[in-house]
Amino acid sequence: MAKPKKRYVCQNCGSVASRWQGQCADCSEWNTLVEDAPATVFSQKHDLSGGGRRLEFVSLSEAVEPPKRATTGLKEFDRALGGGLVPGAAILIGGDPGIGKSTLLLQTAGAVAKAGGDVVYVSGEEASAQVRLRAERLGLADTPVRLASSTNVRDILTTLGAGDPPDLLVVDSIQTMHSDTIEGAPGTVSQVRGCAFELIRYAKENGVALVLVGHVTKDGNIAGPRVLEHMVDVVMSFEGERSHQYRILRALKNRFGAVDEIGVFAMAGEGLEEVDNPSMLFLSGRDEPMAGSAVFPAIEGTRPVLVEIQALIVRLQSGATPRRAVVGWDNGRLAMLLAVLESRCGLNFSSAEVYLNVAGGYRLSDPAADLAVAAALVSAMADKPLPPRSVWLGEVSLAGEIRPVAHGGLRLREAAKLGFDCGFGPSDVKSSSSALRYDGLGQLANLVDRIIGNP
Repeated sequence: MAKPKKRYVCQNCGSVASRWQGQCADCSEWNTLVEDAPATVFSQKHDLSGGGRRLEFVSLSEAVEPPKRATTGLKEFDRALGGGLVPGAAILIGGDPGIGKSTLLLQTAGAVAKAGGDVVYVSGEEASAQVRLRAERLGLADTPVRLASSTNVRDILTTLGAGDPPDLLVVDSIQTMHSDTIEGAPGTVSQVRGCAFELIRYAKENGVALVLVGHVTKDGNIAGPRVLEHMVDVVMSFEGERSHQYRILRALKNRFGAVDEIGVFAMAGEGLEEVDNPSMLFLSGRDEPMAGSAVFPAIEGTRPVLVEIQALIVRLQSGATPRRAVVGWDNGRLAMLLAVLESRCGLNFSSAEVYLNVAGGYRLSDPAADLAVAAALVSAMADKPLPPRSVWLGEVSLAGEIRPVAHGGLRLREAAKLGFDCGFGPSDVKSSSSALRYDGLGQLANLVDRIIGNP
């Protein structure tokens, strides 16, 4: 390949010279010659300043009718989505194996199809006959859902492009999809990213609500590239313990609604059942109060959920190293609370084993549960039950102060709705319900005095 020749252009008169010189030969001006790099084949090929289609801009102030949401037929699913399915939205649902993702989406597909919607269910993990067997078990054998078993994205898009676009497209799962234009086995980073891009592009161009099922790693994260979560509009996590019947559908990202909204389901013999009152799943339902049990009004998105926190204190006589076991809560936060109770309240947990459990397999991360955990620990240590039908909320500082919490009034209203009589927490929380008596606590020592009965 011949080396491109250099040229020098005078900035005053525009004359061209083959070599640089101090004075222009035409206009006699000094230091006006500047090297002009000629365009190469590479630069011409990768120049993006031309050759494309002109974009059509729209004003943000123009009145445009927003897309109408379509219901999924499951109220809890609609709640987690923010009101229903948005046409052209891409939804990614992840969860542990066997948790019920395929069951949830098959029930959703059946409900949308029964309501008159066109639904396509593509399975890359099961044959159509296997999906049909599961549909019969769920009582959905008579629903007009179009089933297909394929892992080739080209075949899927070619088939869908030959007819009218459906209202809902379910792909189970994205890690099994394969594109013949991309090298690599299904499930690799390039394959997952490329297949998801093509499916999302089809959904956006045709106004199809797309639901992708994603596998998760052992850490609970969705397998594949992280950019997959950025490409979609909604990221949802289907959580729960196999030993418990409840399942929680949690929105981690939602461009069309609130984040951290949850939908609660219960796994039954005929599939997933909606739970209108999730608080009853996590409460024991006993009438007589027991020592070491406290009720905490948690907030999931905009939804209050009452959970029971259980504590057990076992005194050691042999001088062995005490054990700390926590289920459903942060182990480090338990250690902090024990240190505050020992330092600020004079209690001794150094020679006792401490066991803490959130009933129902629920997982708490709200710092407002500090006061409920502390109440359960003190109650278990003193072997005295807490006041009957009471709820506890508040964040505990290292100085032993009860700090304010968010949505305190909403938490108390939910407690009063379920028949609770009294609440304890920060002094600045106001109860809007006359049926619930609220007592403010300024210090953690006030809690200890109230439970143990010191003056």
